[in-house]
Amino acid sequence: MTAASPRDRFVTVYGRMPVLEALLDESLVVDKVVLARSAHGPSVDELVAAARGRGVPVERADPTRVTRLSRNGRHDQGVVADVVAPGLADLDGWLAAATTGSRATDVVVLDGVTNPANVGMVLRVATAAGMAVALPRQGSPDLGPLVVKASAGVAFRARVLRCATAVAGCRALAAAGWSLVALDAAAPTTIWEPLGSPVALVLGGETGGIDPHVAALALERRAIPLDAGVESLNVATAAAVAAFEVRRQRRR
Repeated sequence: MTAASPRDRFVTVYGRMPVLEALLDESLVVDKVVLARSAHGPSVDELVAAARGRGVPVERADPTRVTRLSRNGRHDQGVVADVVAPGLADLDGWLAAATTGSRATDVVVLDGVTNPANVGMVLRVATAAGMAVALPRQGSPDLGPLVVKASAGVAFRARVLRCATAVAGCRALAAAGWSLVALDAAAPTTIWEPLGSPVALVLGGETGGIDPHVAALALERRAIPLDAGVESLNVATAAAVAAFEVRRQRRR
């Protein structure tokens, strides 16, 4: 079992406007704000006032610490905030604590999906379809402003299960009883055929597809039928089609 990280509890938001928007959204719980000592100006004053108005601690720190927390020194503008994400959890811990009801939750596993916009859109569609998302720490973007924006804010409440790698996540899910199904345009069987329950849909990255080490786990392969010579779909579009097919099958 991998050790849980603080990033398995919070969504880290950086940039003055994104942090201010999080502070002004009463539906979000902001744990703390870390502000660079060099950050000043009206926008900073407004941000600090908003934090104080909600009783959120504001910590002044060296700019290098802010950059270390944001992992994006070019765009953090000297401020980061930790927003509590109730649905964010370590996959191993979630499986260990799973009840009968939560064990039936279907999961989307992202394998090498690196574009934050795609990750955000997958979070949105999976959540809408009642599914969780297994997001590897290795090879995936952090849950930052770009992912949050693409998810239209759903990233704050999505069920996001962090795992070390896609291989580790797939192994853990398979050991716990999930059927591993990889989306593959060349698969002989379509996604429309009955799926196991619960299922873990594995989606490959934008350029490399399913990693060979993940493919070696004896995943079942399923295709989304495509016409007119279209070879493949964007990963977020494919996730939407597959996730709602899972939902349709569960409602039979």
